Amino acid sequence: MLGPPAGHRHRLDCVLDLPPLARFGDRVATGLLDVTSDPAALDSTGFWAVCADYEGRLTCARFADVREEPVPAPVPGGWRGPATGDWTSSLDRAAYTAGVRSIRERIATGEVYQANLCRVLSAPIEPDADVDALTSVLACGNPAPYAGTIRLPDHGVEIATASPELFLRRDGRVVESGPIKGTGRTEADLLAKDYAENVMIVDLVRNDLGRVCVTGSVTVPDLCAVEKHPGLVHLVSTVRGELRADAGWPQLLAATFPAGSITGAPKSSALRIIDALETAPRGPYCGGIGWVDADRGAGQLAVGIRTFWIDRAEGVLRFGTGAGITWGSDPEGEWHETELKAARLLAVASGEYEASGRTLT
Repeated sequence: MLGPPAGHRHRLDCVLDLPPLARFGDRVATGLLDVTSDPAALDSTGFWAVCADYEGRLTCARFADVREEPVPAPVPGGWRGPATGDWTSSLDRAAYTAGVRSIRERIATGEVYQANLCRVLSAPIEPDADVDALTSVLACGNPAPYAGTIRLPDHGVEIATASPELFLRRDGRVVESGPIKGTGRTEADLLAKDYAENVMIVDLVRNDLGRVCVTGSVTVPDLCAVEKHPGLVHLVSTVRGELRADAGWPQLLAATFPAGSITGAPKSSALRIIDALETAPRGPYCGGIGWVDADRGAGQLAVGIRTFWIDRAEGVLRFGTGAGITWGSDPEGEWHETELKAARLLAVASGEYEASGRTLT
């Protein structure tokens, strides 16, 4: 369940060293008005930045000023990331591959068909690190269709995502999801296991949307389309439906969260397995990150993959990576998939990825 059932709202008038803001593509929002954990606010008025942690904490922040503004180019010294060798993982290679074998055993007994196994990477950062500066670096080194940043220091939300995956898009009563399953360096790397994974998760997403959509309106316009992203390719499908008249954002989120692509099928079994095997909370990784324009009845939330977040209490930058495990999974192969998904992003954040012959920081 997302957030407290009756979230409170309060005015924010304090001046912060890092003022609140949100960026989504070339749209930037400033002038924080209020913050709530109540998803019903998304059906009220105004422009909202939304962050839903995988564990269920929901933060909705309404901003007064929304304008078109390109993401600034990186400036020397603007972002000082950790060295690539400073990252540690919540699951090391041995623990992760053991987890893959455990999931395969559970598949063999019929407990689950597919489950996503993730690990969280952490590295120390400077006290004055700013996710908005990281946003500029990511936009240059790893552009993404659902890139976004939410900076709310007083509320423990400092996130920069380079997500390639659509969780939910809403335009009036039309809702859409774009689950990703299947990853390789090139299209030739994609296996039969990847296509099977995608189809399983599409079926799960169809069922999720079917809980809040008009009967018979849920369709799959695209199945297992190959999309190219920086350094890798994904299999992406599209699931679309018409939201029922009595359903709004609270019902839509309750029916679909967390996303099927980062949990597994059946979702309830996958969630139990994830809880048993993973040793660190995912936080905004694998959650939902995006915006809602309540005045227009529109919104777009990304699945929080390829996502960095600052943990001020621990003084670290965190990043999550994972893979979908099926009966056809090879433990070492799945470990390498998590490495592939993380490698470019960690290099960008550490200032060691070069574009056009120069480093990004």
